[in-house]
Amino acid sequence: MDAIDLARWQFGITTVYHFLFVPITIGLSALVAGLHTAWYRTGKVKYRQLTQFWGKLFLINFAIGVVTGIVQEFQFGMNWSAYSKFVGDIFGAPLAIEGLLAFFLESTFLGLWIFGWDRLPKKVHLASIWLVAIGTQLSAYFILAANSWMQWPVGYTYNRATGRAELKDFGAVLTNKVALATFPHTISAAFLTGGAFMLGISLWHLLRRDAARTALFRPTAKLGAITVLVASVLVLVTGDIQGKIMTETQPMKMAAAEALYDTSQPAGFSLLTVGSLDGQREVWSLTIPHGLSFLATGTWNGKVQGINNLQQAYEQRFGPGSYKPNIPVTYWTFRLMILFGALSALMALITLWYLRRRERGTPSRWFVRAAIALPVLPLVANSFGWIFTELGRQPWIVFGLMQTRDGVSPTVGAGSVLTSMITFTLLYGVLAVIEVALLLRFARTVPAEPSAEADAPEPAFLY
Repeated sequence: MDAIDLARWQFGITTVYHFLFVPITIGLSALVAGLHTAWYRTGKVKYRQLTQFWGKLFLINFAIGVVTGIVQEFQFGMNWSAYSKFVGDIFGAPLAIEGLLAFFLESTFLGLWIFGWDRLPKKVHLASIWLVAIGTQLSAYFILAANSWMQWPVGYTYNRATGRAELKDFGAVLTNKVALATFPHTISAAFLTGGAFMLGISLWHLLRRDAARTALFRPTAKLGAITVLVASVLVLVTGDIQGKIMTETQPMKMAAAEALYDTSQPAGFSLLTVGSLDGQREVWSLTIPHGLSFLATGTWNGKVQGINNLQQAYEQRFGPGSYKPNIPVTYWTFRLMILFGALSALMALITLWYLRRRERGTPSRWFVRAAIALPVLPLVANSFGWIFTELGRQPWIVFGLMQTRDGVSPTVGAGSVLTSMITFTLLYGVLAVIEVALLLRFARTVPAEPSAEADAPEPAFLY
């Protein structure tokens, strides 16, 4: 492989790895804030125990997420200097605000929350964790605004003298219609992930069939299940909106997601499509009639552009070359994203039925053992979703403005990229072992009831 292929692999590996932690952090921060609010309002000791228990797991995930996230920005200058030069004036503003405002908000008030137990006024302490949760949302928005500019560039002018895109309207960047559609979809998926994380661990404790554990973790099992179900509905609704925006802004991505080779009106939603080896035509397909027309246009008889028709149009607009993404990868990642998200919702629905049916008991062992794997399902769905989003845009790194091959660092050779990729992969492997070990260690513990005489219980909370 040459330098560009290695650079793409490295960025893909590190980005997908980093995004394993992001949705858990976003979803769990709000759930922990909710448990803290329950303790503040009711004064029940069990809610303090649960707040501190889930707070430990949130902190572990947050710390690893910060470490892995730093690498992302290093890669822009390391392997993608031409891209960095081209978009630097655009990306600088949202990423600077994310770092100086949102991340500082998160880290500052997270520190106050960690060390503020029994030291800060209760209202201030509660406000601290809510500000952390708000900070995670703001961080997500600014980063998604930057990414959405790559999907649909707005609010810029192109300076031919410098060969750069220059920021003209920051408000247009922040209100990009792609960002406005992507943000609620991503946040909904994050809450689905955080809820599944809470539900899976809570079910593991219920499987122990210990009275104290059952009394403590049944509420979080219900909370996690309800969060997953509500978030699943929101993911479905926001995904529908995002699909229509994607059809408008990146019709090739939608066509590739459905392996729709020729323009169709109406267009059916593909359940399974077999294409020719050269990727030029459909051999056989099983479709839901009118399904894609509704998904893409909101009408049952809407017209959807096909891959081959769009290829011809792009050649006339941008010049000779292939403007098709990897169709099998785009097609299957779109479906696997939906599949694993739907399985998460199904498991949560069955859990609620069990908990309601056996109000004084626990779910059967076979089900709980299966449900322990529940936190993995939305993580896999998120990963496939990001792979679909980024690979479906290819060959563009900035849609319509810069192709991926033109964004790589011209002076960085394949050997340098390979060395850094191996180093980062090994480092991330070590971090994965540490992350999993810490999560398993603390997830298995039963939070002790805090002593009434304890003036500073935070060491037990932290360690």
